[in-house]
Amino acid sequence: MLTRRTLIKGALTAAAGLLALVAYPFVEVMAQQRITRHALRPNGWTPGLKLRIVALADVHACNPWMTIDRIRQICATANGLDADIILLLGDYVAATDMVTDHVAPAEWASALATLKAPLGVHAILGNHDYWHDDTFQQYPQGPSLAHEALKSVGIATYVNQAARLEKDGKPFWLAGLGDQMALRGRRLAGLDDLPKTVSQITDTAPAILMAHEPDIFTQMDDASKNIGLVLSGHTHGGQINIFGWRPVAASAGSRRYPAGHYREFGRDLIVSRGLGCSVLPIRIGSRPEINVIELG
Repeated sequence: MLTRRTLIKGALTAAAGLLALVAYPFVEVMAQQRITRHALRPNGWTPGLKLRIVALADVHACNPWMTIDRIRQICATANGLDADIILLLGDYVAATDMVTDHVAPAEWASALATLKAPLGVHAILGNHDYWHDDTFQQYPQGPSLAHEALKSVGIATYVNQAARLEKDGKPFWLAGLGDQMALRGRRLAGLDDLPKTVSQITDTAPAILMAHEPDIFTQMDDASKNIGLVLSGHTHGGQINIFGWRPVAASAGSRRYPAGHYREFGRDLIVSRGLGCSVLPIRIGSRPEINVIELG
């Protein structure tokens, strides 16, 4: 028999459930980042070369979703993962208008400068680092504000560049591709120049490519044969992932490679779900993550 008390209890339970359902996407945005681990040996990788990479993507600094304190906490977690090298995969600038305040480049760069690793901290830029830089969009020949901010705190930032590094006397190359969607307009255009980037790899040591968007993965050819591993962000894992259904994709490559580890064309691709949000500050089934990649 239904009583008034039973009806009230049922209504309160339903209301609590509805509130939880509505709140969950915002709760996941603010969730403690998951540590996602990958272990692999890319094609052409030097025997005996063991390298631990910690990769961070899509910080999207802004209040209240990705505050300076939260960035510093993420950096402290990353520092505790015993990385040989830390890689930043682009998009440090806010990508949503649903903010209480924006964070200046000097502030988020200062927070990222707390990252430490024996082989250093290395970065590329993402599309939002360019899209929200009006001066760069008008005069795209010079460095962006984000590039200058990272440079000012001593973080090596790559735009179609490659550097030769060593671990335990064994060399490898680290390359960073210019962003593939940097210039806004009727049609998005990129600053990426893969041939120029690859041309700087001057020996047969294995290479890792940082590319903000995973789209480049299907465009690599024999000239890129040194590159056995590509690391990307940009996708946010779809940001909404309901049992594999992702209604939104940030690019064609993002739809094909939304998150995780892929092996195609004789190469490996790892796509990070990243840390922040784009357009709407929500995440469903795509918790923020830090990637730990063990090579060799």
